[in-house]
Amino acid sequence: MNQLDALKQYTTVVADTGDFRQIETYKPTDATTNPSLILRAVRKPEYRALLTETAARYRGGAVDEIVDRLLVRFGCEILSIVPGRVSTEVDARLSFDVTATVARAERLIEMYEAQGIHANRVLIKVAATWEGIAAAGQLERKGIHTNLTLLFSFCQAVACAQARVRLISPFVGRIYDWYKKAAGPNWVEADNADANDPGVRSVSTIFHYYKKFGIATQIMGASFRNTGQIAALAGCDLLTISPELLAELAASEAPLGRALDPQQAKGMDIEHMHYDEAAFRFALNQDAMATDKLAEGIRAFCADAESLDQLLLSA
Repeated sequence: MNQLDALKQYTTVVADTGDFRQIETYKPTDATTNPSLILRAVRKPEYRALLTETAARYRGGAVDEIVDRLLVRFGCEILSIVPGRVSTEVDARLSFDVTATVARAERLIEMYEAQGIHANRVLIKVAATWEGIAAAGQLERKGIHTNLTLLFSFCQAVACAQARVRLISPFVGRIYDWYKKAAGPNWVEADNADANDPGVRSVSTIFHYYKKFGIATQIMGASFRNTGQIAALAGCDLLTISPELLAELAASEAPLGRALDPQQAKGMDIEHMHYDEAAFRFALNQDAMATDKLAEGIRAFCADAESLDQLLLSA
């Protein structure tokens, strides 16, 4: 049995790509996209027609609506391949606007439903700012399920649980990147690998907290740098993995067993937490890594959203 098949025994495998032609090879259950992945896809010749067709069909409309139609077009193509769900992201430029985030999410769902896709097959991705989490709580109460992305800290995970969001995406690799850069020449890779990887530790802490208190929000580890990080989180609810790392897992027959077990969490001594807005903002502020990576991630997604706008306008 290869590592990918072994992983599927413990964890729902999700393809982290906008390149839907790669997805079928690895037979994931779900797929996730983001502005960067869609931008990368539409720059490839094989996907350029999707962009030009969408731009031509809706020419003269508001650019934000045309972008959403392109995102939904990709999402529909992906859903014709995967049996589960696709995650589609609200424009990151709305990350601090509750009302606008809710409105954009509702529009995305309306677009999917107009294509015959039931809302249960779509997760609306929203950045895990305080405002994003508040918007997600509103959406969940309306029956629109959410995936809270750019999640780097425990306080974000707790606030998401309080809002009863469907799923969170803690970013393993970006946490690892920050600590490695901060350590500089003092970084020892062997001491920070597998279960000791700072990104893996972050997800493990959230996993045990959620399972200890019976929290229904699903945890989907994301943003992996190597297969060791993936193996160290086998047993997590879901893991979203790039095609490159899916290929490595499929090519390896090294042993891969369960690393995270929800039953172990039951006996752990873990304090139950609650964050109001002030406590959340303070806790996030005190976590330099999470503060840096959340801001950096939003800026990067905003830049890619602007690039996608320009591509559509010039198509």
